[in-house]
Amino acid sequence: MTSVLSCTEWWRSAVIYQIYPRSFADSNGDGMGDLLGIRDRLPALTELGVDAIWLSPFYTSPQRDAGYDVADYCDVDPLFGTLDDFDSMTARAHELGLKVIVDLVPNHSSSDHRWFQEALAAAPGSDERARYMFRDGRGENGELPPNNWESVFGGRAWTRVTDPDGTPGQWYLHLFDASQPDFDWNNTWVRRQFEDVLRFWLDRGVDGFRVDVAHGMIKADGLPDWTPPLAGGSMGGAGTLDASASATATDAADAADELAASRAPFWAQDGVHEIYREWRTILNGYEGDRILAAEAWVDPLTDMAKWVRPDEMHQAFNFPYLETPWAAEPLRAVIDASISAFTAVEAPSTWVLSNHDVVRHASRLALTAENPQGHGIGPNSAGLPIPELGLRRARAATALMLALPGSAYLYQGEELGLPEVIDLPDEAREDPTWFRTDGERYGRDGCRVPIPWEADSPAYGFGPSDAAWLPQPSDWAPLARDAQGNDSTSTLSLYRHALALRRAHELGTGELEWLDTGAETVLGLRNGDVLVYANTGDTAVTLPAGEVLLSSGPLGEAQLPADTTVWLRA
Repeated sequence: MTSVLSCTEWWRSAVIYQIYPRSFADSNGDGMGDLLGIRDRLPALTELGVDAIWLSPFYTSPQRDAGYDVADYCDVDPLFGTLDDFDSMTARAHELGLKVIVDLVPNHSSSDHRWFQEALAAAPGSDERARYMFRDGRGENGELPPNNWESVFGGRAWTRVTDPDGTPGQWYLHLFDASQPDFDWNNTWVRRQFEDVLRFWLDRGVDGFRVDVAHGMIKADGLPDWTPPLAGGSMGGAGTLDASASATATDAADAADELAASRAPFWAQDGVHEIYREWRTILNGYEGDRILAAEAWVDPLTDMAKWVRPDEMHQAFNFPYLETPWAAEPLRAVIDASISAFTAVEAPSTWVLSNHDVVRHASRLALTAENPQGHGIGPNSAGLPIPELGLRRARAATALMLALPGSAYLYQGEELGLPEVIDLPDEAREDPTWFRTDGERYGRDGCRVPIPWEADSPAYGFGPSDAAWLPQPSDWAPLARDAQGNDSTSTLSLYRHALALRRAHELGTGELEWLDTGAETVLGLRNGDVLVYANTGDTAVTLPAGEVLLSSGPLGEAQLPADTTVWLRA
C-alpha cells in the first residue's frame, strides 16, 4: 500500500486551477484578458469544482515575455487593470470559497525595472550593479562573454552593455531573454526587497505564491563553463533520471551521482533552500494556511522533495509526472516515486498534465515524434498529433490523475479538451523562443490562445468584441463552455463529474493501493472506496464487475476500451 500523509491543511489535497490572465476573460473588449474579466468568470470555476486559482503574472511589465519580465512587483499592469481590480477579484474569489495564489518571478526582473536601469547607470563595482549578475568579459578587451552558458530561450545567456561614454562595458547574465536580467541572490539587498514584495501581497489577502524558476536563483561559485549532456534536460536543465522499476539500489545511486555531476551550475544549487526557509517564516506569521509552490524542474524526485521539506515550501510541481508517457509501467513507477519522495518530507505529491509552458496534453499525448520541452509545435513540426487519439488519451490521463491522493493542478481550457493551436500565423507569435531561435522553435504560444466561453459570440465570448491577442481557431465553437455544459459526454462534464466524485470520496487525502490487473498495459488502483482502471494499451480488456462511477469514454459490453479510464465503486 502506498500512503500519503492525511492532514487538514487545504493545500494538501486541493485542486488548483491555473489562470493565464491575458487569455482567460477580457472585460473591456481590447483583446487582452484582465482582472475584472477573471472576477466575472469565477462562478464558472466554483461550478467546475476547484478549490483555488493560481494567476500567472499580471504585474507592470513591457510584456516581452508575457509578463514574466516584471518592471514593478507591487503594481498591476494597465493591460490587466488596477490594484483596486485585483482587490475586487480577490474578494470575489474568497466570497466563492476559492483561494488565490499569485505568481512570483524572483530569478530575474525586466530590464525596464528601475533597479536594473539604476544598475546600468552606475559604475562597475557599485551597489546598484551588485543587485544583478554583472561580470567583466573574457578575452583581451573583454569582448567574450564571462562563460559559455546558453539561454533557455536559445542563444547565449550574456549580453554586453554600452557604458555612458559609448564604450563596450560589462556583461550581464540572463538565463532567459536579454530583457530578463538575473538577480544576484547572494546580495542581502535583493533578499530584503523580495521579503517586502511577499508582505505586500500577503497584506492584500493572497493565499500563496507560485514561485517561478524556484530552482534557479543561486548560481555555482565562479560561474564555471558548462556543456549540457547530449541527452539534454528540459527547462530545468537538471537532466532526467531513468527510474525503471528493475534498477537496483546501486544502479539508482550511480545514476543519481551521474545526474548530479551533469547538472547545470545555474540550476538546483543548495543555496536556494536558505531563501525559502526565510520566506516560510514570513508566511507562517500570517493567519491561515498561506503557501509557497515551487516551479522546480529538478530530477530525481528525491531531490525535488528538498524544496518541500517542512521548513521550506509547501508544494512542488511534479514535472516528472507531467513528462511521463501514457504507458502503464512508467506511470506506476513515477506515481510510486512521487508519493514516496514527498511523503518522506511530510509533503503532498502534486499532479499536473498541462500548463502555460508545455504543449497541451490533449495534443502532447498523441505526438508521433519527440518534442523537447519548450520547443512547441507548429505547422512544420515533425510528428504532429492525432487529434482524436490525443483527446481520448487526455481524458483518460485526467481521470487517472484526479483519482490520485495529493493535490492536482489544472490549466485553463483543459476542462474543455482544448488542443494545442498549431496553425498560428508567424506574424502573430509572441514567445521569445520563436524570435531567439529565428523560428527554429515555435515556443509556447500554442497553449496560450484565449479560451472559448460561448459558441455563438465574438471571440467565442472571450470578451465583448471579436478581438483576441492571439487568433483563435475557426473550429472551436463546439469546444466552448456553453456548448459543452449540457452534454453529459463532453470533456467539461467529465471534469465536473470527476471533481465532484474526488471531493465526495475524499480521494485527495486517501491512500493508494495497487491492484493486479493481469495486463501489462492496464493500471489498477484502489483509493478508499474507489477502484480505478486505466487502459493505456491499444486493445480493449475485460472490465471488472462493479458499479461504474466515472468513465473517460464509452465502455464496451464488459470491456474497457483502449485509452480509457474507469472508476468503480469498491
